[in-house]
Amino acid sequence: QVHLVESGGGSVQAGGSLRLSCVASAPNYDGCMAWFRQVPGKEREGVVGTRNAMIQYTDSVRDRFTVSRTNAKTTLSLQMDSLKPEDTGMYYCASSSDNCEWLLRPDKYTYWGQGTQVTVSS
Repeated sequence: QVHLVESGGGSVQAGGSLRLSCVASAPNYDGCMAWFRQVPGKEREGVVGTRNAMIQYTDSVRDRFTVSRTNAKTTLSLQMDSLKPEDTGMYYCASSSDNCEWLLRPDKYTYWGQGTQVTVSS
């Protein structure tokens, strides 16, 4: 069992920045980690997924968000710049040791954090 704890959410105005962090209770050397987000009434959306040197962003955040992962593979950070109101949502960190060929599919991840809220006002 791997526990994931997110932090760094908050409220900002459009154009602002936030940095999210996810700390895992155990390293995940060969697996994948990702950030997802969800708003009420909508499906959980993959924001960015990573496995080793491979990184995949969803189109709407490319060039604005940057993901980083520690060498120990225990911390996944997400720097979010130029935030837009449509970036508002609950952001979840996820981890899996396999099924990593689909980095942005939530059904491929085994472990999930509790989420951290991001609110961007116009």
